[in-house]
Parts: sequence; structure tokens; C-alpha cells
Amino acid sequence: MQRIFFIGYMGAGKTTTGKEFSAQTGLSFIDLDVFIENRYHKSIRQLFEEKGEAAFRETEQKALHEVADIENIVISTGGGTPCFFDNMAFMNAKGTTVYLKVSVDELVRRVELNRNARPILKNLSEDELKQFISKTLAERSYFYEQAKIIFETERTNTADDIDSLCRQLQLH
Repeated sequence: MQRIFFIGYMGAGKTTTGKEFSAQTGLSFIDLDVFIENRYHKSIRQLFEEKGEAAFRETEQKALHEVADIENIVISTGGGTPCFFDNMAFMNAKGTTVYLKVSVDELVRRVELNRNARPILKNLSEDELKQFISKTLAERSYFYEQAKIIFETERTNTADDIDSLCRQLQLH
């Protein structure tokens, strides 16, 4: 039985890597944000706006606990998921956590490509965006660094990168 949790900042490649890893290993794949959106028939942005962050984080935690009961699964979490309640310890107890670690400059480049899809970022200048990412990444790193595997993903993950990650996960 395997349960793999991909964690990291927005733009780190959790969903892309998770899907590819799932395809290579034959494990099922769930994107936690998509799971929540399908359950509540609302976008994450709508849930944030309607409920506020505290209520959203409770919803997210319940969803995390639900999907973590599934066996042989790859789960891509939201960027903030590991940082609330006991979510990081819970994921470490339930399976293998993989932190997709990316530099601030690369995250800025990636997030810039779809900034308008992220309401909290769309009105920021490039300098403000870099400051925002740098600050929130620094705050979240404490949680991210608790992952069982830290995988540097400075460039877009290739099939070779996924193969390398598969080998690392087989050792755990």
C-alpha cells in the first residue's frame, strides 16, 4: 500500500508531477483542490471568499483526511495545506511526503505565467510578487522541510526527473 503526498508552494509543479508520477507508477491520482471543488461545486477562490480562510482550512483538513484513507494514491495538496492544524504530521504518518522545492525566482517566473488565475496575486507588480512569494515561502518552509523527501524541481519536471523521484520513493 502506497500513499504519496506532493507538497510545495504554488507553481512548484505538484499537480503536473503528481499526474506524471501516477501515470508511471499506476497509482491513482487526486488533486486535493479539485477534490474540494467537486465536493462543494465551487472554486477554491469562491470558498475562500464566502467562508474566509479559517473555514476553508477546516474544509481542506476534512478533505485531506478523507482522501488519505485511500490506498495506492498520489495526492497533490494545496500550497498551504501542510501549514495548518496538524496536516504535515498527519501526512507524514499516513504516507510519504515529497516537497517539490523551487527557488523564489523560479516560482515568480512560473506564477507570472498564470497570475490572473490567482486573485491574491493579480494586482501585484513584479517586485511585489517576488516579495510576496519570498515572504510566504519563508513562512511555509518550516512545514515543507518536514517532508520525508525533498526534491529539487528548479526546472520543469521531465520524464527523467520523475524516474529519479520514483527511485527515491522506492527506497522509502
